[in-house]
Amino acid sequence: MIASHLLAYFFTELNHDQAQKIDKYLYHMRLSDETLLEVSQRFEKEMEKGLGAETNPTASVKMLPTFVRSTPDGTEDGDFLALDLGGTNFRVLRVKVSDNGLQKVEMENQIYAIPEELMRGSGVQLFDHIAECLANFLDKLQIKDKKLPLGFTFSFPCHQTKLDESILVTWTKGFKCSSVEGRDVVSMLRKSIKKRGDFDIDIVAVVNDTVGTMMTCGYDDHNCEVGLIVGTGTNACYMEEMRHIDLVEGDEGRMCINMEWGAFGDDGVLNDIRTEFDREIDMGSLNPGKQLFEKMISGMYMGELVRLILVKMAKEGLLFGGRLTPDLLTTGHFETRFVSAIEKEKEGLQKAHEILSKLGLEPSHEDCLATLRICQIVSTRSASLCGATLAAVLRRIKDNKGVERLRSTVGVDGSVYKKHPHFARRLHKTVRKLLPDCEIRFIRSEDGSGKGAAMVTAVAYRLAAQHKARQKILEPLKLSHEQLLEVKEKMRIEMEKGLGKETHAEATVKMLPTYVCSTPDGTEKGDFLALDLGGTNFRVLLVRVRNGMRRGVEMHNKIYSIPVEIMQGTGEELFDHIVHCISDFLEYMGMKGVSLPLGFTFSFPCQQNNLDEGILLKWTKGFKATGCEGEDVVGLLKEAIHRREEFDLDVVAVVNDTVGTMMTCGYEDPYCEVGLIVGTGSNACYMEEMRNVELVEGDEGRMCVNMEWGAFGDSGCLDDIRTEFDLAVDELSLNPGKQRFEKMISGMYLGEIVRNILMDFTKRGLLFRGRISERLKTRGIFETKFLSQIESDCLALLQVRSILQHLGLESTCDDSIIVKEVCTVVARRAAQLCGAGMAAVVDKIRENRGLDFLKITVGVDGTLYKLHPHFSTVMHETVKQLSPKCEVTFLQSEDGSGKGAALITAVACRIREAGQR
Repeated sequence: MIASHLLAYFFTELNHDQAQKIDKYLYHMRLSDETLLEVSQRFEKEMEKGLGAETNPTASVKMLPTFVRSTPDGTEDGDFLALDLGGTNFRVLRVKVSDNGLQKVEMENQIYAIPEELMRGSGVQLFDHIAECLANFLDKLQIKDKKLPLGFTFSFPCHQTKLDESILVTWTKGFKCSSVEGRDVVSMLRKSIKKRGDFDIDIVAVVNDTVGTMMTCGYDDHNCEVGLIVGTGTNACYMEEMRHIDLVEGDEGRMCINMEWGAFGDDGVLNDIRTEFDREIDMGSLNPGKQLFEKMISGMYMGELVRLILVKMAKEGLLFGGRLTPDLLTTGHFETRFVSAIEKEKEGLQKAHEILSKLGLEPSHEDCLATLRICQIVSTRSASLCGATLAAVLRRIKDNKGVERLRSTVGVDGSVYKKHPHFARRLHKTVRKLLPDCEIRFIRSEDGSGKGAAMVTAVAYRLAAQHKARQKILEPLKLSHEQLLEVKEKMRIEMEKGLGKETHAEATVKMLPTYVCSTPDGTEKGDFLALDLGGTNFRVLLVRVRNGMRRGVEMHNKIYSIPVEIMQGTGEELFDHIVHCISDFLEYMGMKGVSLPLGFTFSFPCQQNNLDEGILLKWTKGFKATGCEGEDVVGLLKEAIHRREEFDLDVVAVVNDTVGTMMTCGYEDPYCEVGLIVGTGSNACYMEEMRNVELVEGDEGRMCVNMEWGAFGDSGCLDDIRTEFDLAVDELSLNPGKQRFEKMISGMYLGEIVRNILMDFTKRGLLFRGRISERLKTRGIFETKFLSQIESDCLALLQVRSILQHLGLESTCDDSIIVKEVCTVVARRAAQLCGAGMAAVVDKIRENRGLDFLKITVGVDGTLYKLHPHFSTVMHETVKQLSPKCEVTFLQSEDGSGKGAALITAVACRIREAGQR
């Protein structure tokens, strides 16, 4: 009993000793965690180089764009062909992808040989042969009459310029066909098919086998965004953000990058970890100095590395009693599959004995143990290096996404990964060690080069079909030059109706006289008060206007809130509250007892019969104070002042905020005779000739007309350009059928239009994978400020995604691009319609004055105009196109409702004083 224990102990010790001896000998092949981290970081730098336009030409890791822009989402559907050419055989496949809730893929394939003489013949002969085999396959399946889409896996170094265009750089793997290098292989195949004329196929995509691997796995796991091959050779691909890919135009979305990572180290960055054995392998290879990383990792070289180590140790008398055999000395005689066999748990040592004996050696137990240890060290190094570069790829994806924890999947193929007993486990372990904060799944790919090529094609087909469907839905929102001209003409007609005495009553664009008859001329001076009431807050301002050398405006203001009970109480309470606030302000400014002229910005629908008389037509914005509608608000204010008996004010003007906007800008620029507001709501005003303002007596001079243009279209004249989405927004609004123009252009409604379009897209399965979230069904959730944020150019799609996430919408990168496009279309239409309205106004002014050419300024205010990144530009362009005889300058207004009211008062006082003189 004791003897057998001793024996066992002796063997364990022997194993341990032998392993330690080999570990010492191969010290340089055993890489520490620090070294692996260092390799990983170097690889990240190499990736950067390959992606940059300046650095790519000299980069060893080429980072080739593949033009594959999306991974499968599971809704792919249809019948596809795949062609797989990568060696002495090639395959033709038919792949049926069906999505009826149960993703399933059916495949049929046929293998055809390529005769030796064709591999060295002309390119035309090769492609004619491929076309003939294709015809044979289609015949066999009786589908020659169908025009099916085809994906072509062409596993040779190529330079791809489009998804369906790939230029062969050099032949490898024993192919030497003439006049193919430097040409597009797709067009050569198309020519051969066309020449036959007995069938037609649509070649959609050329695919590299690594990309195929990622796509096959991506069909089963939508998180899959990396493809990895470790077989005879090694390579990887992953989804990169377009904004980082300098070699391809455009910044939107992502694209799969074929890294060609086997060439990592070709510029010397791995020299410090390459061993004498790596150098020896490289010297004896077909391509010395090239693919150095691949030579440390892949199946083509792993067995050879083990053989070189065995030979060196035998020569030094450390193995086989110093004996060498001709077999052991022959390159390639220790195959990589031997490494897998020797490392198997149970029969490994026995296998080692068999293999070494076949090589003519007479191995001892120690020799077998040593060989096992050598195999372990070589294959572990291979898996660790592979894990280090893969970790760099995943770290880059994580940084691109800006997430705390990355959840991602890697699709893997290749004989070493699949057949070696421990390779996969060691690879996973390295990745986990280097990326502790990520959850990475590895799935084995089944037939990446066949099924994968069909998948790339299926995705390209789905994207094209979905794009077409979306464009069709967005088409009615894209207005042509002719349509915009028509809107301009209609606005002009509606303006005439509103100005005419006969037609005013039924006109939708009301064209209200404001009794403001002059813009500032710069001689205004004095102290003025302004009141600004247009919502739940209200402001009192003191405005000092100076002329001469120190011309300018100095303002002081204070904001007061209006409690809900006062908004909805009696009119007396409301105006008493307002006067109380004025009194507080005068005391605050130390001006009690001074009687000042006052301008009153009252942003509710009024009918003005004089500059200082405004009759409230109806309350809006939540006000309900009784006894005010139908009354003159100036009278109500004066009565409240008298009730208080503290001070007296001279109420000179009731002002609409649009007119205030025009006046503020008019103080800066004498050419300013138009005011425009595009914010929550929209409106415009301009200086009209008195002779055209039929509602007011007198023909001399001009008067500012408050157009109230938001109601343009309420007569139905815009129905031909209103879309189903406009109708939906209008129907659910507080005032259905009213303010139709405003509902197409102003901030209060644009987000809602976008939300309706997104819902429609989702219902049709064109967005968010067809899943409608409860949040998306909620009215008003898509605020207009999101449009401005989503469209701002510097905002990468990442931020679009986070806005969508904030709305509870799980979006892919493609979804973000689509949402951005919808926002662009809706905002662009709004800006164009606004521009068409503006064009009608400036052209009317030009014609009023009988001018061939008009130079004029428009004062503009409103959040949409000021904050949206493209609204103003598009609007300016539209005005320019529709009114070529006007030179229109747009000036942003500062505080039209406060400063503007004071300036109207100042102008009125100036005119009044001149009249008294």
